[in-house]
Amino acid sequence: MKFFNARHISFIALILTAIAAVAQDNDKILNRQYADMKRIHYGFSVGANFQDLLITNNGYVSEDGQSWFADIPNHSPGFCVNVLADLRLGEHFNLRLSPGMYFGNKVVKYYNATPPEGALEPEIFKQSQNVKATYIVVPLDLKISTKRYHNIRPYFTTGVTGLYDLSKERPEQLRLKDLDVMLTVGMGCDIYLPFFKLCPEVKFCFGLRNLLETKRPDLQDNPAMEVFTKSVSKIKNNMVVVTFYFE
Repeated sequence: MKFFNARHISFIALILTAIAAVAQDNDKILNRQYADMKRIHYGFSVGANFQDLLITNNGYVSEDGQSWFADIPNHSPGFCVNVLADLRLGEHFNLRLSPGMYFGNKVVKYYNATPPEGALEPEIFKQSQNVKATYIVVPLDLKISTKRYHNIRPYFTTGVTGLYDLSKERPEQLRLKDLDVMLTVGMGCDIYLPFFKLCPEVKFCFGLRNLLETKRPDLQDNPAMEVFTKSVSKIKNNMVVVTFYFE
């Protein structure tokens, strides 16, 4: 399963490089020289998220000889918006709280490893389901910044994010739990403009909980659908978030 491919990384790197180059064109004048001296400051962000699920298939074989496995072959960008509160801990350290909302969708495809007679390959006999997500997120990050160089200042982040899924519609094949906790690492760059700081950032998020809901009394009378839940032993959230902060 591809979590974040080379095309995505190259696109993000190109954006960050272009923004940094624009900032350097005006590096003779130091913008917002005292912005980093504030004890507390606020901001907001908009961006995109690429949601993924790390699915562990167990090779379950049903009574009729079917063996299904699940995968997410492609990823679609979602939208995210956050507000920001930043606490200065020292010259190079900041504590950042940025609650917000993430909107996204994942398409899970199911392949039958033992397709019916007449099918040439497993991919021919498949099903799919849309797993929509509307997350309330509460990220808490430690921001570790380098020294400022003219009007740019690279930084790294590490932290933890709590998520709660507001989606009411639950898929039939697999059902996911509402709550999750993710560890995050990221990198970005403060770009000092005349009236505000622009901070492009990319963050990698790794879920800690097994989100698969194994207790499915609603499927006891539907073995044709229950086989999908029985074929999966673990599901964890993975996500990449590309964010632009305005501070």
